[in-house]
Amino acid sequence: MEGKTVTAPLRRWLTPVVAVFAAFAVFAGPLAAPATAAPKPPKPADHDDPPILGDLIEATARDFSKAKANLEKSKKKQLALALEVRRAQADLDALAPQVAEIATQSYRTGRVGAIAMLLQSNAPDSFIDRAAALDELNLVNGKKLGEVNAVKLRAETAKLALDAEVREQQKLTNDMARKKSEAEKSLRLVGGTALTGGLVAATSPVARVAPNRAADGSWKPESCSQNDPTTSGCITPRTLHMYKEVKRAGFNRFVGCFRPGDKFEHPKGRACDWSLQNSGFAPWHNDDTRKYGNDLAAFLVRNADRLGVYYVIWNRQIWFLTSNEWRSYSGPSNHTDHVHVSLF
Repeated sequence: MEGKTVTAPLRRWLTPVVAVFAAFAVFAGPLAAPATAAPKPPKPADHDDPPILGDLIEATARDFSKAKANLEKSKKKQLALALEVRRAQADLDALAPQVAEIATQSYRTGRVGAIAMLLQSNAPDSFIDRAAALDELNLVNGKKLGEVNAVKLRAETAKLALDAEVREQQKLTNDMARKKSEAEKSLRLVGGTALTGGLVAATSPVARVAPNRAADGSWKPESCSQNDPTTSGCITPRTLHMYKEVKRAGFNRFVGCFRPGDKFEHPKGRACDWSLQNSGFAPWHNDDTRKYGNDLAAFLVRNADRLGVYYVIWNRQIWFLTSNEWRSYSGPSNHTDHVHVSLF
């Protein structure tokens, strides 16, 4: 059982917890760093480091910028191609009289009409002259129409292809904007850069749903009926479930739950304080301890509805399930050395 023996570094934790609903104040001043650094626990063999949310936002922003540049390039190509189509149409308009003449000739000297016209020739020379004239006319007309239609077809085909490219680029841009928005929303959910400095995992393991939940989704009241694994006190079944899920997620540093002497959740067995250290409590002072606190708070907030979390306090800020947002927090303890979680 961890935390059974009360040592000097833990006496502060055993004092009454600060009022949860104390007046909120603006975060001010740098955090004091202790003289020594806590050892970093080994990473579980079956867990890879998840991506940092700050890095994810930066990567999606770069992708968004690239997609936007490609879209602008496609739009310029589309404009150039539209000009080419208009030029081809202008050439067609200029040839309209000739096209009309060709159509008239075709009507007058269709395949059957042309044969009939040739057979009407009384002299061999006249027949040959008429045949040669028809061949030349058909050749010239066919060449003119073929060239114009080829230009128009090429331009229209290219424009259709470019339109498809622009639609794809627009879709890519929308996707990038959505991913960027989701990443920023995720960062706000875990307290933003002010709280985390971007040092927080982009995702958290999904916790198993706590038992004793009502059909309407609310949490049924529970008594302090389970032995607290961290002290000689008691905790509720829901708190014990939360404790096991946090441990299962890989957060294995010091923790204390039951504590007498205040009017809030600790003496009711409905709260735990998760330290950043392997033993005792000390404020975060490097990326490791800050990220540990960030990731732990993020896990609790992301799984709040599954675990029955009421509120979380960490690093001078407090998150309530009812508001689903972080606010400034101040009190005798600024919670820079542990993550506090209270449950329903």
